[in-house]
Amino acid sequence: MDMLWSGWGDPERAAPLPDAVTGLLRDLLGVKPRETATVALEDLTVPASPLAPEAHRALAAALGDEDHVRTDAGTRVRHTRGKSTPDLLRMRGGDLAAALPAAVLLPATHDEVRAVLRLCAEHGLAVVPFGGGTSVVGGLAPQARGTFAALDLRRMNRLLDLDPVSRTATLQPGLRAPQAEALLAGHGFTLGHFPQSYEWATIGGFAATRSSGQASAGYGRFDEMVLSLTLATPEGTLDTGRAPRSAAGPDLRQLVLGSEGAFGVITSVTVRVRPVPRTRVYEGWSFPTFDAGTAALRRLAQDGPRPTVLRLSDETETLVGLAHPEAIGSGELKADGCTAVAGYEGTEEDTAYRRERASAVLRECGGTPLGEEPGRRWAHGRYAAPYLRDALLDAGAFAETLETATFWSGLPGLYTAVRDALTATLTDAGTPPLVMCHISHVYENGASLYFTVVSAQGEDPVAHWTRAKHAANEAILAAGGTISHHHGVGTDHRDWYLREVGPLGAEALRAVKSRLDPGGVLNPGVLLPSD
Repeated sequence: MDMLWSGWGDPERAAPLPDAVTGLLRDLLGVKPRETATVALEDLTVPASPLAPEAHRALAAALGDEDHVRTDAGTRVRHTRGKSTPDLLRMRGGDLAAALPAAVLLPATHDEVRAVLRLCAEHGLAVVPFGGGTSVVGGLAPQARGTFAALDLRRMNRLLDLDPVSRTATLQPGLRAPQAEALLAGHGFTLGHFPQSYEWATIGGFAATRSSGQASAGYGRFDEMVLSLTLATPEGTLDTGRAPRSAAGPDLRQLVLGSEGAFGVITSVTVRVRPVPRTRVYEGWSFPTFDAGTAALRRLAQDGPRPTVLRLSDETETLVGLAHPEAIGSGELKADGCTAVAGYEGTEEDTAYRRERASAVLRECGGTPLGEEPGRRWAHGRYAAPYLRDALLDAGAFAETLETATFWSGLPGLYTAVRDALTATLTDAGTPPLVMCHISHVYENGASLYFTVVSAQGEDPVAHWTRAKHAANEAILAAGGTISHHHGVGTDHRDWYLREVGPLGAEALRAVKSRLDPGGVLNPGVLLPSD
């Protein structure tokens, strides 16, 4: 099943906002009903594919079937842009300019990917790798000078190998996360990677963007799970990693991880897996302030025992109830302070031990236990927020997210700087926002901050958000944060990413791209500016 072309996920799961929430948005933020309806897919003006006939024939021969080179309007539209709020607003308005692929290519093997890349380089056709289509940072909107093709990896969806002794699995990049979990579960294992995009995102996308799942406190980030990768480039194949750890020079895996299709196309990933947990327990905690909750999370991250899931909503997010999206508007959430969720997965013995010791730390830090109901509610609705975003857009509100990370000592300053930048910029634009935040990924030395912004759309919501996002990006760099913790760079963060790595770092990356992709056909303008 394809994702909704103008929104998130399964169209059958879309639901309007409750009247109480619509009224609150009107009274609190001045949200007005949308004046224009979303353009229907069949009403879009889609120009004919500009793919040259000789290129079409060559690509079809390389892929073994004419059906694996698709140029119909519907398929091309579904491979246009990603799922950021500006992406969706443009799509809903029928704006396909500069982001509509000439064709959608569907390879099934590494060799087919290599052949396609060589042909595209020969014909001057840019290539945008496409997994689940869930990018929220402009990762699927290249800045190609001419035509480009979307390289849809959905046919590369196999579990290639599983080594139960070493506890490793080799997966193809087009496997969606639920498919991968089902295949691994058949052997008694789990990857343990559950980001908010879990239902639609792919293994290749996780690697290409350095994804981080909601259970990262226990399972780690995706880049920590990766043991080896295979990368197809126009110049050949790059195989990285032949042991769990090595001192044989710089680790080229780290060059591929986070490269976002700019250096090549990931065609297989070997990851470490763990036994399917016998027990899962999630519970809620309340803290009087965000500072107090942050201190408690730091204690657990640094001194243990670390839960599998550990997250903390600030006062605003707790009050609104975004920690539990499916309960918004139900009247059930009337919390004070800040809500935290701690989750434990593993054997019954290990889970009970860690839960008991972690609970003692949380109590010592001022936490009040709320029982398992808030934890179960969070687990049940953990993938619901993108659907809520669609409903907010339908109601005339603007909703978007951004994230960053820094060291513990810098976290309070970063939190204040970003929140103030968003509030001031959108207020000045005439759309005063509600700014919410949570910590959802913790480390011994620091943590992430994930902001959600809701406001009225105003006359030009994309322009309003662009100014606010730029202000937030400037605040992030000034406060010492990273421009992205897990969403990636894409085109939206590229200019700030280059400032983060510095001129020499940027030149080193350009040198790598020049060697692996001398024609500049791979995802032009993503990660690095196109020439």
